[in-house]
Amino acid sequence: MNKTGPPPPYEPPPYAPPPYAPSGVQTMGGVLPASPFTPAAAYTSGPTIVTTIVPLGPGSTHTICPQCHAEIDTTTKTEPGIIAYISGVVIALMGCWLGCCLIPCCIDDCMDVHHTCPSCKSYLGRYRR
Repeated sequence: MNKTGPPPPYEPPPYAPPPYAPSGVQTMGGVLPASPFTPAAAYTSGPTIVTTIVPLGPGSTHTICPQCHAEIDTTTKTEPGIIAYISGVVIALMGCWLGCCLIPCCIDDCMDVHHTCPSCKSYLGRYRR
């Protein structure tokens, strides 16, 4: 029997850099630098899903539709919101119930605004008063 000594100590394999540059997700902690004006096709290079939330306001908003990926200005439609209904009930309780209680349903500042895509007609969200 020929014994040559103890086995050599464990050595980890040599470090090999990845064959690609690190992505924005790896370098920035999981968040890609995104703009609502950047087309979605720019972020489809892998399994990463990027969602940009654009705040919807009382007017039309410039954004990218999450359904058809077109750069659009949203179409808006107003409907009476909770403020209009509460104001109407308060006016009716004050004694003005012969039509005056419906005035808040005609005022734009009491209306909720619903945003849709003009291209694919998908519902994008609501701005509540």
